[in-house]
Amino acid sequence: MGAFGEEVVSQYVITRKFEIIARNWRIREGEIDIIALQPNGVFTFIEVKTRSSLAFGHPFEAITTDKAHRMQRLALGWLATHGALGCDYQIDVAAVLISPDGSHSIEYRADLL
Repeated sequence: MGAFGEEVVSQYVITRKFEIIARNWRIREGEIDIIALQPNGVFTFIEVKTRSSLAFGHPFEAITTDKAHRMQRLALGWLATHGALGCDYQIDVAAVLISPDGSHSIEYRADLL
């Protein structure tokens, strides 16, 4: 289910002219689902949460303050290891809800921090 959500969000940002740089970039501290470059040159680190129902809350509720700070550290780690420290960046989150009939919806929030 998570891979489906990441693919849907990747296609969503591609239609907005983002260039996908990496998916599932991982270091010891955690993973960044999608790393993209916006047309304006801003690196964008995207956390994707996919759910099949709201029974356990909205997917955005899984983004705690601790999770947001970890995402920021991961983003800085990626920038540092790729010679881009000091470049503009932002952290976005996307919620993908999959309905029982297989249809889905995306809610996207830019610049979380």
